[in-house]
Amino acid sequence: MQEVEGVLNGTLDYLELKGDTGPLVYPAGFVYVYSILYAITQKGENIFLAQHIFAFLYLATLYYVFKLYTRSQYVPPYALIFMCCTSYRVHAIFVLRLFNDPVAIFLLFVSLNYLFDQQWFKGCILYSLAVSVKMNILLFAPGLLFVLLHSVGLKDTCKYIMICGFTQVLLGLPFLATHPFSYISRSFDFGRVFLHVWTVNWRFIPEHIFVSPYFHLPLLLCHLIVLVVFAIKWTKNFGTGALHSDQEDSLQIDNFMFVMFTSNFVGIVFARSLHYQFYVWYFFTLPYLLWSTNYPVVFKLCILGILELCWNTYPSTALSSGFLHLCHFLILFHLLYFGKPHPRLKPIKSAD
Repeated sequence: MQEVEGVLNGTLDYLELKGDTGPLVYPAGFVYVYSILYAITQKGENIFLAQHIFAFLYLATLYYVFKLYTRSQYVPPYALIFMCCTSYRVHAIFVLRLFNDPVAIFLLFVSLNYLFDQQWFKGCILYSLAVSVKMNILLFAPGLLFVLLHSVGLKDTCKYIMICGFTQVLLGLPFLATHPFSYISRSFDFGRVFLHVWTVNWRFIPEHIFVSPYFHLPLLLCHLIVLVVFAIKWTKNFGTGALHSDQEDSLQIDNFMFVMFTSNFVGIVFARSLHYQFYVWYFFTLPYLLWSTNYPVVFKLCILGILELCWNTYPSTALSSGFLHLCHFLILFHLLYFGKPHPRLKPIKSAD
């Protein structure tokens, strides 16, 4: 509220926008969303009303998440209960903490539904809107690039990427027109150094190593290498589609979800730091990722339970961080070596 209040008072220089919790480090979409909340909740004073708005946002997010899962029918219904009723941390992130992460994730899942329906224009705009609320949505970008290349080919892929970029420029125009360097350097800061005190995944690393670029660069390298391995796997399993064809092609819903969810998950595994609100970045994808492995059902449910315990351990400990990484790598290993492609459907005519 303090950060957007500065914008509402006429300050457009991101270097001057801050609050008691720190500087404004989110793109323009965040400013617009929380400016609306600022107005609705009497300058942020009516927290009770804000909590009801976020409770509705939580239910709306579940609607679009379940819409994908029910179309897939790959994950059994009992596994989805864990996404609806049992996560204390996710409920807290939405309804108690009122973070922007849930807003970004909601927009993402709306966009995923449009993208699977091959309504590329709407899907790409909504995806870009999600990025404009929080930059972590870019973790889905490699998967989206593959989906577009596979589905519509190189020419149309370039068109839709330009649409995503134009959306960002349009949203950020007031800031770009006045203080472009401040806006870009603050809202899309890829070199940001996080505080060790808040990390969930690297508690067992000493702080001087945690903040060192020599720790971050190997993580980035591993991230890129594993993404390339997955890209090879996607191409091997699903082919190149429209990239080498004159006709549009489509991915079956399970394969579409596999590409998008694994793209994001790789980023989570090799993240420089995970904070408690980041749990929603991949929480709704975990049942699908686990059911794409060959682990026994009981083991899959145990991994879900251990992950929930790790994210609910506050403050994080070396043990909780260690178990978090163990669960991540158990999932990643099976996705890489044992994840199987699903039957493909006939191409669906584009809705655009």
